[in-house]
Amino acid sequence: MPERALEGSFDLDGALVLEDVTELERLREAHEAGTPVVVRASTPEALRAALARPEVASVLVPDEALLHLDLRELTYG
Repeated sequence: MPERALEGSFDLDGALVLEDVTELERLREAHEAGTPVVVRASTPEALRAALARPEVASVLVPDEALLHLDLRELTYG
């Protein structure tokens, strides 16, 4: 799975798909079970939060602008 991908660009069968990273227990359980965790993110902040979680395999974004964000700049300013 790619780190960031456009919504609908790859098959999500077998993955736990979440709308955000607030459900920490579900994240941990899926990760421990070997289930890929995919999170949807529609803002730069949501993207950064999802990628900061070690359990998250991939983040789905609704448009290409979020694919091309400079994550270093977003994280460290």
